[in-house]
This record gives sequence, C-alpha cells and structure tokens, in this order.
Amino acid sequence: MLTSQLSDLRSGSMSLATPSPAGAAWQRQAKLWSNLKEVCDLLRIQARVQNDDYQFQHMQFKAGQRIHTIGQPFDMLYIVNSGFLKTVMIDELGNEQVLGFPMKGDMFGIDGIHRKQYSTETVALTNCDVILVPFKIFSGLGRTNAELEAAIYAVMSRELVREQAMISTLGSLSAEARVARFLVFLSERFTDMGYSGTQFNLRMTRQEIGNYLGLTLETVSRTFSAFNAIGLISVDQRAIVVHDLQSLRTLRRLPPSRVRAKNADAAKKRAANEAAAAAAAAATAAVAAPAA
Repeated sequence: MLTSQLSDLRSGSMSLATPSPAGAAWQRQAKLWSNLKEVCDLLRIQARVQNDDYQFQHMQFKAGQRIHTIGQPFDMLYIVNSGFLKTVMIDELGNEQVLGFPMKGDMFGIDGIHRKQYSTETVALTNCDVILVPFKIFSGLGRTNAELEAAIYAVMSRELVREQAMISTLGSLSAEARVARFLVFLSERFTDMGYSGTQFNLRMTRQEIGNYLGLTLETVSRTFSAFNAIGLISVDQRAIVVHDLQSLRTLRRLPPSRVRAKNADAAKKRAANEAAAAAAAAATAAVAAPAA
C-alpha cells in the first residue's frame, strides 16, 4: 500500500512541491505540508529564502516500514521531521550493515544522486514523519538562489562528514570507547533537537548499535553494564541516564575489572550513606514538626 502511494506521488498524480494554490480543493488534497522556509529551518539552513511559495509534502511511516530501497530509481531526498530511522546497506549475501540513524533535521537519500538509484535503504525504527523533497525541485531552487544552493551542498556535506567521523572512530578506538562515543553522539544530537542530552531512550536495539559500531551484541551489552557499574550511566532496558558525559567523551578503555568492582562498591556505599542521611533528616523533621 505504502509503495503504491509513493509510486503515485512520484508519477505525478500528486505534486510534492508546487506553488501554493488556494481554496477548498487545495485543503482537500493536502494533509500536511511544509513551506521552503520551514524546510530550511529544519535543516538549519541560514540562507535567505526569496521564494517561499513552494510546499513540500509530509508522509508518515510506521516502525518497520521502508522509506526507499536499494536499486530504486532516485528522484527524492528525504528530511526527518520526527522519529528515528536507520540507513543500511545489504550485500549480495543478504548481510546488513547499519550506516547511520537519521533523526530530526537529518537529510537522507543523497546516496542516490551519483548513479540515479539508491545504494542503501532506510527503515523506520519508530513511527516517523518524513518530508519528501523532489531533487529536481530542490536543485532548481538552488540554481535561482546561490546562497541557498551553497547551503544545500553544505547540508549534504554535513551528512558525509558525520559518516566519515564514525568510520575513523571505528578504526582507531577500543570497543568501550566506540560505545562511549556513540552515547556522546546521541547526547549531542538530542541536545541539538531541544531535548534532554542526559536522559533519553535508545530507539535502536543493541544488535543494531553493535552492527553500526562493528561490535557484537554481547560486547555492547557488556559495555553498557560496565558503564552502569562504574557510574558513568544508568541503564534500564532502553532508557539511558548519562551521569558523566565528559568521562564518556574522553574514555579510551575501561579500568581493570578489580578497579571497576572497587569503584562500584564505593558508589553503592555512597548511595547507601546518602539514602540513610536523607532518611535521618526526614525523621528529624517529622519529630520537630509538632514542637514547632
């Protein structure tokens, strides 16, 4: 059903980016749209928009649905308005390699520009709202506005630089440092989106994190447990609370297990002492209250 909807949209039965009409017919046809300025704001493009008459359609995807597939003809760029996705490459044996986790404000689909077909596929990890941006329209707008064109290329470059940074991380850091950098990356992204950078839920599985970082599921789970034990984070299934972002940012390797055990015991004692002190203070306050 979803594939046929996208096919209809691409074939021209519904314009994804056209000068805004007016009247009841437009209201019946449109469900959710963004104008050019809103798209630029979402991409954090600072260029001045000279023509804001264009409207770009949103489309909703449920968790597990594919936005585009490998080998599909390229004609569309996608911008995440809400939700979380994963971009993967699949080899001839069916092995999947996770390349990234697009989230709000990210553009994906740029891998299709070179060969005019997508070399990856993107799958929704949660229910998502995605803005569809026909490449011909976007590039055409860029040709009429040099500042906007440069900003569009900067956005594409930003996505490539982010991927290259992760590749360099995979080749130079230990397993523990890879997981730590991933948590820092998520913290910074959530902060950029206006959410808490210290308390968030993982939208991807530990298997997907391991695939992305070049680690096994067991290594990722063990590292999370170790980070939890030494007080860098608290973990409750997919819920993460970051206690020491700077230590995660600079971590190279975990301390030896005996040191971790000692630190964990010390942390438990501190927590127990704090809880006892709080209970004593509450009891003292309760006794003093009638006298007052």
